[in-house]
Amino acid sequence: MNEPDAKFARYPSLEGRAVLITGGATGIGESLVTSFARQGSRVAFLDIQEEPARKLVDAISAEGLSAPRFLHCDLTDLEALQNAVSQVLAEFGAVDVLVNNAANDQRHATEEVTPQLWEHCMSVNLRPHFFTMQAVIPAMKAAGRGSIINFSSISWTVPSTGLPVYTTAKAAIVGLTRTMAHELGPSNIRVNAILPGAISTDRQVRLWYTPEYVANIMSRQALKCTIYPDDVARLVLFLAADDSRAITNQSYVIDAGWT
Repeated sequence: MNEPDAKFARYPSLEGRAVLITGGATGIGESLVTSFARQGSRVAFLDIQEEPARKLVDAISAEGLSAPRFLHCDLTDLEALQNAVSQVLAEFGAVDVLVNNAANDQRHATEEVTPQLWEHCMSVNLRPHFFTMQAVIPAMKAAGRGSIINFSSISWTVPSTGLPVYTTAKAAIVGLTRTMAHELGPSNIRVNAILPGAISTDRQVRLWYTPEYVANIMSRQALKCTIYPDDVARLVLFLAADDSRAITNQSYVIDAGWT
């Protein structure tokens, strides 16, 4: 959702660039897919949610834009993930921008965490970040450029309670981002992280946004405004574009001043 009469940036360098987004069917991912398509990028996205993904493709096509390429993929299945990335590379010839967005912030109490739950949470929230990067790095090195944007969260900086394994994964993503920025910098590949705060997605509103929680958010934020997925997508566009060519190894918070 945009401010009335607001005008936002268009990035010429994103036109024609190949963009891969994980978890692109709903929420922030949906906004990312739409925003890159509107920039003229060639977009592919991975998700397990078939119906909303198809609706998103149809909606973008109805705008007269190039339809994004949707690939059904369970990111916890590493072989399926690697195959999906290989398919995108075969079709697009490159991946110029990777956005590791997919996550699941299902609440869980400390005493309920089993080894199986721990492994599953990591296989959704952390492991795909690394292995998707690993899969696209050769093509980025061959092209001599690339931008990787990893989604973390303010949950580990607040800190949040009631989801300790998720919070651990989100903290680890910042460390992963920093080391990969230095490993890949000599190849002109930039790696940055984004830490969203309370973003008003359909899922968050449906599951967690009680009047009490919304009041708590507003009491903590410096800006007393609702943050929407489009607000996050605009930051991602900037970090993907050549306008941010000298920016890497950074973590950007978008939380209206909560932290």
